[in-house]
Amino acid sequence: MLSTTLRTLRTRWVTFVGSFVALSLGVALIAVMGLALASSLDAPGRGPERFAAAPVIVKGQDTLEVPTSIGDRTQKLAQPRAVPDDVVAKLRDLGTVVEDRSFAVRSEGGPADLVGHPWSTAAFAPYELEAGRAPEAADEVVVSGDWARPGTRVRTDGGTVRVVGTVAGLGFEDAVFYTDTRAAELSPRSLQLVVDADAAAVHEAVRGSEGVQVLTGDARRYADADPDRDSEALTAMNAMFGTAGGVTGFVSVFVVASTFAFAVAQRRREFGLLRTAGATPGQIRRMVVYEALAVGVLASAAGCVLGSYGAPVLAEWAVGESLAPRWFAIGDYTWPYHMAFWTGLFVALCGVLAASWRAGRTGPTEALREASVDTRPMTWGRWLFGAALLITAAVTLAFALVTNPGDLLQRKTYVSRPMLLITAVALLAPVLVRPLARLIAWLPAQLPGAGGMLVRENAAAGVRRTAAVAAPVLVTVALAGSLLGATATLNEAKATEVREQAAADFVVTPAGDAGFDEPTLKRLQAVSGAEVSASSSSAVYVLEDGMALIRSDARAVEPGPLAATARLPLTAGRVSDLDDDSIIVNEEWEKHAVGERVDVWVGDGTRKSLKIAAVMTIGTGNNGVYVTPRNAPAAPVDRVDVRLADGAGTATVAAGLRQAVRASGGEVLTRDAWVRATYPETNRTTRMGFFLVLGIALLYTGISLANTMVMATSDRVRELAVLRLAGATRWQVLRMVGAEALMVVMVGGLLGALVAGLNLLGMWSALGLLSVWTSIEIPWATLAAAMGTCAVLAVISAVAPAGLSLRRRAVELAGTPE
Repeated sequence: MLSTTLRTLRTRWVTFVGSFVALSLGVALIAVMGLALASSLDAPGRGPERFAAAPVIVKGQDTLEVPTSIGDRTQKLAQPRAVPDDVVAKLRDLGTVVEDRSFAVRSEGGPADLVGHPWSTAAFAPYELEAGRAPEAADEVVVSGDWARPGTRVRTDGGTVRVVGTVAGLGFEDAVFYTDTRAAELSPRSLQLVVDADAAAVHEAVRGSEGVQVLTGDARRYADADPDRDSEALTAMNAMFGTAGGVTGFVSVFVVASTFAFAVAQRRREFGLLRTAGATPGQIRRMVVYEALAVGVLASAAGCVLGSYGAPVLAEWAVGESLAPRWFAIGDYTWPYHMAFWTGLFVALCGVLAASWRAGRTGPTEALREASVDTRPMTWGRWLFGAALLITAAVTLAFALVTNPGDLLQRKTYVSRPMLLITAVALLAPVLVRPLARLIAWLPAQLPGAGGMLVRENAAAGVRRTAAVAAPVLVTVALAGSLLGATATLNEAKATEVREQAAADFVVTPAGDAGFDEPTLKRLQAVSGAEVSASSSSAVYVLEDGMALIRSDARAVEPGPLAATARLPLTAGRVSDLDDDSIIVNEEWEKHAVGERVDVWVGDGTRKSLKIAAVMTIGTGNNGVYVTPRNAPAAPVDRVDVRLADGAGTATVAAGLRQAVRASGGEVLTRDAWVRATYPETNRTTRMGFFLVLGIALLYTGISLANTMVMATSDRVRELAVLRLAGATRWQVLRMVGAEALMVVMVGGLLGALVAGLNLLGMWSALGLLSVWTSIEIPWATLAAAMGTCAVLAVISAVAPAGLSLRRRAVELAGTPE
């Protein structure tokens, strides 16, 4: 059997090359994702940046810490506290105290991430003047980098300023330095101080002040604007590469198993001849396993080598797209290679196991008879596993809809669920292929000539071949429709919520992060014909089950104006019942009965007991909570909803609002314009991760589709020759082959669209149960592009080998042994 195996590998090299390419590419992709994931688990140590030269930093409380039976639970405060005044007074007795401030700056022609600071803090980075001088007047600034030179006038959201100096950029920010007085006007609250004093004395001065931190040495990095950005970047990369790796692994395993099973199914006539010659079923099975083992070992090794070259390319792409920090690079790890190699070998063996078992137990005469037409394309095992997966998908969907529909809106769910349904439909595909092929080819079959009829009958007769070629298309279309459709549907649902809840005619937003100041609010409230509702962003924290500290986004607003400018999706209670001793929650809260009291911590960490005044639906998860401004201390007003009074003119009120915010800066939008401006967008890392997944899936599908088409076409040499002998011209045969390829791609596309539609229907049903009725968003452009690409590849991969084979005489081809 070993010699037979070697001769078979040499004789049927086209079939084995296709399997080799599919497996090596799959192993390479698994290795690349494994290396990327392993390299994203650790970050290099980072020291202080803005305060590398600062002696001691004192920070106010910025974290809520709640003790529980299983340890302390912490959350970042929405409104961190400033250092208490009495502590500041003690610190001033010890040495020089410099108040730090950071605030976003928007300017014409400047970087998008400009941040403002007082000039007195520049020395702590340290920044050094390269040109010009320090700012001395309110309209003078010093900038980092080379985007503006001394003497340049720049229009910002805080007014027009003149650049009087520049400092070299240090890489971690694009800074604008104002005078200390002007910085205090633009950002009144200072949350941290730099103290030029002995660290021990500073510790003694802050003793007894709750939550006040003293930072020295490497701990000074926690005073930087985003000290956890490396860990956050790692978390985002882990999620992206983990998702991409999981989906890539699934696609690889799916396509490789399908390719190997098809390669074995192609050889039924050969197995029948071997059985006729006296080979036992065990010998047939061993021969097939030996072949898969030989191809699997070589292809897996080649895939690991390809992966070692592909992983650095992926890392460079992630850094170039700002999906990974600049320091990210592929590390020296071995376990991803082991995982990829043994996975590839295991999949190769599993891919041929079922097919070889069937080939071995089939009698010689029956095997020869089956070689012509697929009379039994579905085995009992395929029926069993396909039906089991389909039932599992249906039961788990129904269970989620009944118990927790919100879980279907989570990324981990709508990424993993399609894989279950894809596998089920692929296993049951031979049952669906024949009716689908006849349906698609019905109209062409009615046209004059035999071409349409032959296309229909060939596809319907060769069910295994059609299913194997359609499988890669099924995966690509199903993933593209499910993943992109899910995010688009969810975003549209969130926008629908906003539209339905907004009753204001205008929405006014501030120019900077500091929010509206008091004079601007008074001018807005004084606009004739305008009913104004000013609100602030905050948060509320609650301890559920005695162990989980949950953060809920909150809006602080007066109940009367809120009722006039918003339509909250209430299930119980009234908006007008909201007061300083109450809260409006949603049904997701552990306690959500009107009149119940809940113990919460408000945005600055103050603990309160509040009565539930009203309850909202859960919705898409954006229905947070509502409190009064008294329960959101230090939260700046960041939105003003305006409703027209009876008889007020739209144009007149709009002009008055624009005049009111002209001095401080701000934007006046109509309700529809505001909804468009705030339309939800998928997180960029998530979006790019999905495109990475789909790009890899499309690349792999394209190559596997080409392989499978070449394998399938090369196995039909005698069939094509018979057509030539029956009178068909060379171009008629090639047109038939191309039409068959197109029809098979359409079959795979329809099956993929079916899977995507079922997944999106499940999400739509979950949204309906959460009281959000929206449309199902299908990414038609992406699906069309994927289908078009697959169609082009399939036609080329089918017509090219067929054209080469038809260059020989038809009589010679008809006598070619298989």
